[in-house]
Amino acid sequence: MSFGFLGIQFGLALQNANASRILETFGADVEQLSWFWLAAPMTGLIVQPIIGHYSDRTWNRLGRRKPYFLVGAVCASLALIFMPNASGLAHLIAPLWIGAGTLMILDASINVSMEPFRALVADMLPDEQRTLGFSVQTALIGIGAVVGSLLPYALGNWLGIPTEAEEGQVPMNVVVSFYVGAIVFISAILWTITRTTEYPPEVLKQFHDGEAEEEESAGLLQIFKDFANMPKTMRQLGLVQFFSWFALFSMWVFTHRAIAGHVWGVSVDDSSSAAYNEAGNWVPVMFGVYNFVSAVYAFLLPKVTSILGRKKAYAYSLLIGGLGLVSMYFMTDKWMLLIPMVGVGIAWTSILAMPYAMLAGSIPAGKMGIYMGIFNFFIVIPQIINGIIGGPIVKNVYNSQAIYAIVIAGICFLIAATAVFFVEDKDEQKIAS
Repeated sequence: MSFGFLGIQFGLALQNANASRILETFGADVEQLSWFWLAAPMTGLIVQPIIGHYSDRTWNRLGRRKPYFLVGAVCASLALIFMPNASGLAHLIAPLWIGAGTLMILDASINVSMEPFRALVADMLPDEQRTLGFSVQTALIGIGAVVGSLLPYALGNWLGIPTEAEEGQVPMNVVVSFYVGAIVFISAILWTITRTTEYPPEVLKQFHDGEAEEEESAGLLQIFKDFANMPKTMRQLGLVQFFSWFALFSMWVFTHRAIAGHVWGVSVDDSSSAAYNEAGNWVPVMFGVYNFVSAVYAFLLPKVTSILGRKKAYAYSLLIGGLGLVSMYFMTDKWMLLIPMVGVGIAWTSILAMPYAMLAGSIPAGKMGIYMGIFNFFIVIPQIINGIIGGPIVKNVYNSQAIYAIVIAGICFLIAATAVFFVEDKDEQKIAS
């Protein structure tokens, strides 16, 4: 049921590792990067609660969640093909704005596919299997992300596809990677759609002990009512999510510029030199390492949680990730940069699995989709805030030295780790009793 997430994360990994580079190639300045990246959280803020609301109320030949997987996959695959080729329409409009617009479409499409996957796992599994279920999902996410992150590097260094291009053009190894990403995205989603059978509403109601009873719908206004009545556990996890995703946004947006300046010594106004492109090709390798670690750690996480409990496992994972990001300030060699990514991978696993496993036990089964969508607010709001202030802070406070944004990201992980201990985990209490 989670195999489609491999495709989603394959596409998302290509975006995370290469979007800043593509936008800089099309003319974006370093302080503008976080503004363009606002496309991701803004679309998530709007799309995910709406998709969650309607997927709770959908039932047709494809099922409840699967229709949304399919629509999102088709649109995302088309956006992946188009994004690195935005310069082809330069005679109509500046490639930078075409690239930014495509990034928004890609993010919206990924959100349409992604949101129902969380609800699908919660729908299909009982309380005692949810940690394992979300861990398996995280493992598949990690596998997709590893291949997606490493693909541009592999195509350029192992298959000889050109890694440099004329100014204003995206290197061919990145372009081909996006084409492959489109194929993998749609193929993985189709696998889940054809191989998974969802419970019909009457069975789902019995499966969750009658919790999924029908309620009168107030249309989209119901989203605001449910937001006001969100469970206490969700509010507590919201603080953890805020600092976790503030940190992740900084890492995704500024890692390329941070290591280009801090390790390769590239000046802030250089976006076409061989050193700049070498740093750009190394970022997917770094991200591939953290995603590989995440995939491996996902298989260990159920055992770790059985020993430590969910909250300690979650908190310690974030702690290790925070220390890893802070340590990047002290790295002077590209190979050393892979060491912090081990900690980031451990933190990433916990971020993808633990909050959803802890949250699912506090949500009525009939509102799983809407509350998973509302929970996304605590992911996108910190990214929006970071997107607005991150670039100006890097330029005016850090003197365009983006490495300091990475250090602050590590500190945010440490704050999130502390906040975990204040979360009430109802499932863990229920299982223990």
